[in-house]
Amino acid sequence: MSHKENAKTSKIVIFASGSGTNAENIIKFFQKSRNAEVTAVLSNRRSAGALKRAHDLNVKALLFDKDALYNSHDVLNILKDMDPDLIVLAGFLWLFPTNIIKAFPNKIINIHPALLPKYGGKGMYGSKVHESVIDAKEKESGITIHYVNEKYDEGQTIFQATTPVNENDTAETLAEKIHELEYRHFPEVIQQLLEKNN
Repeated sequence: MSHKENAKTSKIVIFASGSGTNAENIIKFFQKSRNAEVTAVLSNRRSAGALKRAHDLNVKALLFDKDALYNSHDVLNILKDMDPDLIVLAGFLWLFPTNIIKAFPNKIINIHPALLPKYGGKGMYGSKVHESVIDAKEKESGITIHYVNEKYDEGQTIFQATTPVNENDTAETLAEKIHELEYRHFPEVIQQLLEKNN
């Protein structure tokens, strides 16, 4: 049996700027799977908890700066060497560069903590999103998983899940509901995309 006929293990690379709870959840989900694995977590912040979580779970953790992402092509070259089947943005706050998007067409996805196209765009992340949803007296919020294009939060939607917004919800309580949706659905959607592409 040739090597190509063996079931290929899909490779996932995660980009994260923050505490990394979604990254950790995805890593752990795929550590139980034989078909895919997270091979690296990349971050633009030295203090990002995502790097420590990756390191603690024996996943390669890499730090990069703006120049490496936008000017020198260092991040692009690292990704080409890694040859991921899917690049996952899990709380990554910089706009993804066009050269990487072109090099990995339909292989870069993001999660947003609201029901796009509402409450998306530059500067809309974390508690800012939840505060805006509550201020607008929305009856529901949720998550959107979408492909990444050259504009913040405007790529094609892959999946949405909703949660009710109650009158007594605060940005903090709404964030907890959104996190639950993220942890439940994000790894499963990643798995479905990988299965579809293989």
